[in-house]
Amino acid sequence: MARRIDYLNDPDAPQANSLVPSVNVAVRDEEGRLLLIRRSDNGNWALPGGAMDLGERLAEAGVRETLEETGIRCEITGLVGIYTDPGHVIHYTSNDEVRQEFSVVLAARPVAGEPTPSSESTRVLWVEPDQVDRYRIHPSMRLRITHALADRGTPHIG
Repeated sequence: MARRIDYLNDPDAPQANSLVPSVNVAVRDEEGRLLLIRRSDNGNWALPGGAMDLGERLAEAGVRETLEETGIRCEITGLVGIYTDPGHVIHYTSNDEVRQEFSVVLAARPVAGEPTPSSESTRVLWVEPDQVDRYRIHPSMRLRITHALADRGTPHIG
């Protein structure tokens, strides 16, 4: 099975050979819970998201990826931040692609659907903010989640 391996500031990490604009979506329901997926490629918990397709707007990619991975249709409500740390690279073993991080994180609210796993997610849960620390989350994703839950006045640029 194809795997995803995340490296963060690891001197033994493979050298990046691609840069792909991607989006993650921090969907919060009316109770303040956060939508998380358990990724099928590495078992980590994360915000839903993925790469943009050609001809697609960023917000469209966020709505599409969230629906595909979670069964939840959402409406984009804001910008959490832009995450471009060259110290975070992602190795996709299926084709030996090594991506430098480039993710825009959007805030959203759910408008329809029920949490439903997909080929990219083995579980989909609404998680109380004070329970997020119980889940195995890569540090780069944890930063994005922390910023999304903090309701910062300005987006993170980094």
